[in-house]
Amino acid sequence: MAKHRVSRSITVNAPAERVFDLVATPSRHGEFDGSGTVGAVVFGPERLSEDSRFGMDMRMFGVPYRMTNRVVEFEEGRLIAWRHVGRHRWRYELEELSEGGTRVTETFDYAHGLAAYYVLAGMPARNARGIEATLVRLKAVVEGD
Repeated sequence: MAKHRVSRSITVNAPAERVFDLVATPSRHGEFDGSGTVGAVVFGPERLSEDSRFGMDMRMFGVPYRMTNRVVEFEEGRLIAWRHVGRHRWRYELEELSEGGTRVTETFDYAHGLAAYYVLAGMPARNARGIEATLVRLKAVVEGD
């Protein structure tokens, strides 16, 4: 694990394009979120692209809130990451495997500021559990589509 990053990976039995289409569609984020925090999309494009902005209804510790995100890394079919006011990033990297399927790596990258706060708040461990659950759900959604 890199300093100030938490990553987990899973292999999905589907082409990278299908996985990317799911992750790049904000209205579907609640379907595969394993953290229990992501709700419905409030605004934004149907499909994300470079510099897209989108808002989501969220809930953490029973408290509802809204979050505006901006896509800050984008490589069609391979990489997408967004951030919000907290400056940390949620990143999905996709790698098609020669033996078939796609390795999906989700990363909580908190190297861009407030790292000490995230550590003190226990976010790396909590987000690692959320990522693990998210990847299992993402796999089930993609393979079920």
